Amino acid sequence: MINDSSNLQKGQVLRVDINEVNDRLPQNILEIIKKDPIVELVGYKMVDGNEFGLVVKLKNGEINWFFEKELSEIM
Repeated sequence: MINDSSNLQKGQVLRVDINEVNDRLPQNILEIIKKDPIVELVGYKMVDGNEFGLVVKLKNGEINWFFEKELSEIM
């Protein structure tokens, strides 16, 4: 889980926690993430009044967004 996304940089490599997204993503996206959960940060998205989503590029080139709690940094 990412606690503070303000320290992240565009292009940074992150990992999707499949257990956090199982209930909200379509099956085709879940299959892509199960095969390779590594994504690249491309930007941010305001998802409600006080929370940001992280916009990422999946390995197949598709763009999607996730909450901070659904991603982790790769050190």
